[in-house]
Amino acid sequence: MSTLRLLVPDDYQNIVPQLAELHRHPAVVCRGVGDLSRLPDADAALAEADALLLIRERTVVDAALLARMPRLKLVSQTGKLARNIDVDACSRAGVAVVEGSGSPYAPAELTWLLIMAARRRLLESVDSLRRGDWQGPAGRVVRDATLGILGFGKIGKLVAGYGRAFGMRVLVWGSERARDEALALGYRAAASREAFFAEADVVSLHQRLVPATAGNVGPADLAAMKPDALLVNTSRAELIAPGALQAALDAGRPGFAALDVFEREPVYDTAHPLFGRPNVMCTPHLGYAEETSYRQYLEIACDNALRFFNGDTAHVLNPEVLG
Repeated sequence: MSTLRLLVPDDYQNIVPQLAELHRHPAVVCRGVGDLSRLPDADAALAEADALLLIRERTVVDAALLARMPRLKLVSQTGKLARNIDVDACSRAGVAVVEGSGSPYAPAELTWLLIMAARRRLLESVDSLRRGDWQGPAGRVVRDATLGILGFGKIGKLVAGYGRAFGMRVLVWGSERARDEALALGYRAAASREAFFAEADVVSLHQRLVPATAGNVGPADLAAMKPDALLVNTSRAELIAPGALQAALDAGRPGFAALDVFEREPVYDTAHPLFGRPNVMCTPHLGYAEETSYRQYLEIACDNALRFFNGDTAHVLNPEVLG
């Protein structure tokens, strides 16, 4: 095999040089670059790539990007195929698409971190201390509070388990399958959607973003929440109807929010309407962004690329490009 050039775009944390697994093959050059939209030599980096290794949904692969990549033969997605890849455009360009797998632990742990930090008003107290003041606002423990889990997949189940371990009352809402599984595990299923939002002290969103769930958390759901309740979203910003969260916070229900995801990412505008609110804690989409997850995601994506270029195409999702 001649030299194979793999490109990892939108490597915001410069993780690629730190992963020895991506540099173990002498005939493979794996390069990571930062935000493509801000990269001065983006066209040069794209033009020489034989394959893209994507970090989740950060990079949009559409006809416009493909036109800038004349050598491209493969897009290797980390995790499962997602909306960031236009598979039809890839097929028209003769570019194969493969997918990998990931782990639910990092996003579940970040969710729990946000719940704990927001309930105890941690960042406000840290800021208070840095200003030369002593203790900031009084927070609240999670014990005996009701943790509402919307969506009960792998991540939702882990977060429910963390809540149970900390003495929270776990309440689940979602599909019939989700509610049945929650009951089988000893959790409560809400009597109705309205009851779910009204009863929970913390609501954590864990649905997949599909057409049926886009914008499904709307003004009525948020208005039903308690004025001292916390909404946590580490899943997808688009699960919430556009503008609904800002309006709900203005109205005082819920009283707090902790957010790891935004409708347009990355966010560089420090004047973002959610950033300046004292009752909102924002993090820059860190759910899966930690060393163990990066290693798992990108090593699998690299191995999938090597399989493809060594002639094993059984994992290609658009086999029509194989001729």
